[in-house]
Amino acid sequence: MSLSLEHLLPPSWKSQVTTWLSEDTPSFDYGGYVVGEAEREAFLFGKGKVSAVLAGVPFFTEVFAQLGCSVEWHIKEGDTFDPVKHVATVRGKARYLLLGERVALNLLARCSGIATKSKKIKDLARGYGYQGIVAGTRKTTPGFRLVEKYGMLVGGIDPHRHDLSSMIMLKDNHIWSSGSITAAINQARVVGGFSLLLDVEVQSEAEADEAIDAGADIIMLDNIEGDELVSVARRLKEKWRGQRKFSFETSGNITEANLQERAINAEIDILSTSVVHQSVQHIDFSLKIQKPVAA
Repeated sequence: MSLSLEHLLPPSWKSQVTTWLSEDTPSFDYGGYVVGEAEREAFLFGKGKVSAVLAGVPFFTEVFAQLGCSVEWHIKEGDTFDPVKHVATVRGKARYLLLGERVALNLLARCSGIATKSKKIKDLARGYGYQGIVAGTRKTTPGFRLVEKYGMLVGGIDPHRHDLSSMIMLKDNHIWSSGSITAAINQARVVGGFSLLLDVEVQSEAEADEAIDAGADIIMLDNIEGDELVSVARRLKEKWRGQRKFSFETSGNITEANLQERAINAEIDILSTSVVHQSVQHIDFSLKIQKPVAA
């Protein structure tokens, strides 16, 4: 059985494509008036200067499907390609090819950029010997989260929680507003029930110890780095061995430059970072309509 990440997408995702198209052409399509409805082929090229991971295939295809065009892919989603690569061929009426061009290229460029960066970070972490979970964060673009989380999955990392309802995460503001870590955890458990994991952000070893004692599933050691990160995680795992089941997560200020010092700690179970999707370099694609062959 062949599994496809496209099968994860909710029923509502195609309506988002409709919204994107409506946003880009809210009234008259003046350029479409010029080119008319002659049947044409357009070649999609993956460009830029570096190898990249193709991601966003379902979204790109749906843009053109809604415009009555077809897309033939020449490489699979998740494949790494070297520029310049003929990635796909799009067929349809000229004005519809151009109606979908910028919307399709923009989402493909960002989704592929996130997948490319995600794969790079994971490969680096594995190269340093880290065998835990590499994850993104929820610092995504409003209205575009589905595509960005999808890109992380194509790149081979964990997308982390998708929204406020998919996992209970208690951060500093939740804790201060509740009065204590223990109080916040107890209150969250009452409404969250048994089915939701509870991830608690802590700033020190003492706070981590309290969160473990209160029953947190994941302890996020926020902005604790270097030797301190290693020693805190090691001491607490030893202290609570056989008494509590929990995972350690490290997050905050993780970049390619300092990844090694965070990824070599075997005591850390989850390494989460926004570097895979915030300010990520987009992948350059272009769509070129081909001249008809003379009879």
